[in-house]
Amino acid sequence: MPKTTAAPDVPADAPIDAPGCERCRNLEALDFEFSFAYQPIIDFHARRIFAHEALVRGPQGESAASVLARVNDDNRYRFDQACRVKAVQGAAALGIQEFLSINFMPNAVYQPEACIRSTFAAAQKYNFPKERIIFEVLEGENISDRPHLIRIFEEYKRFGFQTALDDFGAGYAGLNLLADFQPDIIKIDMDLVRHIDTSKPKQAIVEGIVHIGRQLGIRILAEGIETRAERDFFLSCGVTLMQGYFFSKPAFQAIGSIDASAWQ
Repeated sequence: MPKTTAAPDVPADAPIDAPGCERCRNLEALDFEFSFAYQPIIDFHARRIFAHEALVRGPQGESAASVLARVNDDNRYRFDQACRVKAVQGAAALGIQEFLSINFMPNAVYQPEACIRSTFAAAQKYNFPKERIIFEVLEGENISDRPHLIRIFEEYKRFGFQTALDDFGAGYAGLNLLADFQPDIIKIDMDLVRHIDTSKPKQAIVEGIVHIGRQLGIRILAEGIETRAERDFFLSCGVTLMQGYFFSKPAFQAIGSIDASAWQ
């Protein structure tokens, strides 16, 4: 498990006049329900589960799309905050001992040091160590203010959270973003992963990403692994963090189990 530093307390004097901070104090309930499925992220070299990603689902296990279709500019902030709390609550109830990876919406974060309060409160309430939380953001998400995203990442890192950039290679700001901020983990987009064992262009691109990660001290994670050949290509590149149906499908309100043959 990666080495972590002691996280500072949330400042008692975190700005209360920043946009959105009033919302932190007066969150209205959402008018729709949602839950989570948890998918393991494995460390193949260590032969163990490294983390579990919390994936939003409907209350009966419906698709993420059915939930995200209900999110709009009026409830985006409340949804983002509710996701953090519910993901931590669910992980604690399931007895997850590894890292917990939570997706966040940068356009829903107003003042990072103030908006992070709900996560700290949930970690404390449900007795889930905050040092085991990873915040990840989609590279392809429409980021209206990149400096704001960088500031969010810097604050999360300062408070001891791990950070990850998801779907790397699917958007347009990845390399420019890396020049300004280096997350702990880069998750290679599954479109690059699919059939990579037979695609020379994809292999060249991924090998370049792996090289950049080594140079910058960033761990590389291959997501969407579905075949042994895809797994073996990444192992040949020295990538040992992996996620995908080849290892385990997301488990609704449960911890996914690893197929024993996936280790062979």
